[in-house]
Formats: sequence, structure tokens, C-alpha cells
Amino acid sequence: MWSAGCVEEWMPTAAMVATNVVIAVMTALLKQALNQGMNRLVLITFRQMLATVFLGPIAYFKERKTRPKITAEIFAYLFLSGILGPVLLQYTLFVGLEYTTATFAATFGNLLPVVTFLISLAFGYEALEVRSKSGSAKISGTLLSLTGAMMLTFYKGASLTHLHHHLPPSSAAVAGVEEQHRSAVRWVLGSASMLANVVGFAGWLLLQRRLTRLYPAVYSATALMSLLSFAQAAALALSTQWGAGLAAWRLRGTVEIAAVVYCGVVASGVGYLLLTYCVEKRGPVFTAAFSPLAQMFVAGIDLCVLHEPLYLGSVLGSVLVILGLYLVLWGKREEAAVAAAATAAPAKTVEVAAAGHGDVAEQQERV
Repeated sequence: MWSAGCVEEWMPTAAMVATNVVIAVMTALLKQALNQGMNRLVLITFRQMLATVFLGPIAYFKERKTRPKITAEIFAYLFLSGILGPVLLQYTLFVGLEYTTATFAATFGNLLPVVTFLISLAFGYEALEVRSKSGSAKISGTLLSLTGAMMLTFYKGASLTHLHHHLPPSSAAVAGVEEQHRSAVRWVLGSASMLANVVGFAGWLLLQRRLTRLYPAVYSATALMSLLSFAQAAALALSTQWGAGLAAWRLRGTVEIAAVVYCGVVASGVGYLLLTYCVEKRGPVFTAAFSPLAQMFVAGIDLCVLHEPLYLGSVLGSVLVILGLYLVLWGKREEAAVAAAATAAPAKTVEVAAAGHGDVAEQQERV
């Protein structure tokens, strides 16, 4: 029988595994829906609408007694968070997914802690001790991850899983060169879009730090961001798809319907709740350490279900990115441990001094 303490200890781990499965399935569904020609802004609009419907009641009942009033400054932060996060970041993710593979997009997600560290360092939110073990680990991890990102972008390499189709000799040379050129251009554009996604996501996380201090009701803030981003995405979609009429908003086939419902309810709703639970229980470093799991799950779906090719450059770049990720996370953990020890030392000194003072007083009383 599992004890209550054992269940409590392993629940965050199980929740993070489940979260990464949710992310992997979402990535595969999005890739399929985009390949079938679904409009990106329409997909964002439907997703944020369902996320609002799912998270709104939870936020209302969970935080109705602790929710602070919304000021003009808080609304401005919510509005910016909505347009930057759910709208622009999802759009760049969809472009990257459409132009590359699901595994490639998942690999770039592992760069997030590294890019966040660099931006925090540039704005003075984080310090760096170059001569310490933690500082050396963060520098080495950052360089490794950036090298892996460059390899992912500029070195595609041979396909490790699929053989190329043989064309007739008369058309093989021309068609082969044209196809390679188109594929290379799309790959670089997709890589640039994914890099913009990661950098934007890191900036969005720093924006959330300020928003959380002003408006600590996390569930309500997420629900309001979903509502605002739904309105923003709908306005952009209507303005860009005006000539298409209702045809652009019609969901065609099971894949598009499943992508919208799954992303809106399961990924944005259930996935967010699981991630929030894990951050509250174990902290952000613990949750970030599980991010390579999503890449492994996505790679399995990519190969077995979507039958996407796996390239040598993707494998080598992924290894470097993951190694760099864990070096940065180890450095942050060591830094936190040193800071905790330094904070605990003065308290222990005061406690010892107080105990010594008590012994002296006791001796004086005996005399």
C-alpha cells in the first residue's frame, strides 16, 4: 500500500510527466491541423475562447475572496500579456511548426531557461559569479545550448529514418535542386520563427513577474489573459480574413476539431493547472528539468504516427541543447543552495549565541 507521504512526494513527478504528454499530443495535433491548411489566427481564436470558458469558472470560485481590484496599470499589463503571449507567441510557434517538424519545435522549447537566464542577466534581474561552480555551469550550458540551436538551424544533415524517393533521370537534377532550395528556405524561416518564439516567451515570463506582484490572483489573471487574447486574435483574424467570409472559420475534418478542443481545454486548461500545481510544490527549476520529456514524446509521435523524417542535425543539435539546459539548471540549483545556506548561517549564529547566553544566566543563578 502507498502511504500518504509517498503519494504526496511522487505526485509532482507524475503531474510533470502527464503535462509533457499533454504538450506532445498538442504539438502533434497542431502540426497536422496546420498541414491541412487551417488558418493560424483562427486556430488561436478558437483555442483562447475555449480556454476562457474552461478557466473562467475555476478562477471565479477559487479566488473570489482573494482577487484584488483591477486598476488601469494591471489592465495594461494583462492586455500586453495577452497580445504578446497567447497571440504573437502562438503565431510564431505555428509558423515554426508548419515550416519544420514537431520534434524540431519541441527541441527549441528546451532553450527557454537559457534564453530567460540571458535576458535576466542583461536587465540585472540575475547575478553571475564567473569564478563559482554555478556560474561556470551556467556559462558552459548557455554556450552549449546556443551551439545546439545554431546546428539545428543551419545544419539539417541526412535523413536517418526515411529514404528519398527516386525521380526519373530527366527530371531528377532540376526537381531535386528546386526541392532542396525550397526546403532549406522553409527550414531557416521556421528556425527563425522558433527562435523568436523562445526569446518572446522569455520576455513574457519577465513581464509575468511584474504582473504577479501587482495581481497575485494567478488563475484569474490567466483567465483574463485568455479572454483578452481571444478578442485580440478574433479582431486580427477578422481583419486579415475579411474576404474569405465564413469559410475561414469553418472547421474541416476531425483533426481540426480535435486540435481546437484539445488545445483549448486540455492543453490550456488541464495542462496549465498541472503545471501550476508542480511550480507551487517543487518550484520552477523542477518543472523545467522535465522539458526534454516532451521532446522525446513528440519524437515518438513524429516517427510512428506522423511519419516525419528525423535528420542528423536535429539529433546532434538536440543533444547539445539538452546538455546545456541541464548545466544551466544545475547551476541555478547550486546557486539557490548557496544562497539558502548563507541565509541560514546568521540565524544559526543567533541561536547559538542565545543558547550561550542562557547557559551563562543559568550559571549566574546557581551562584
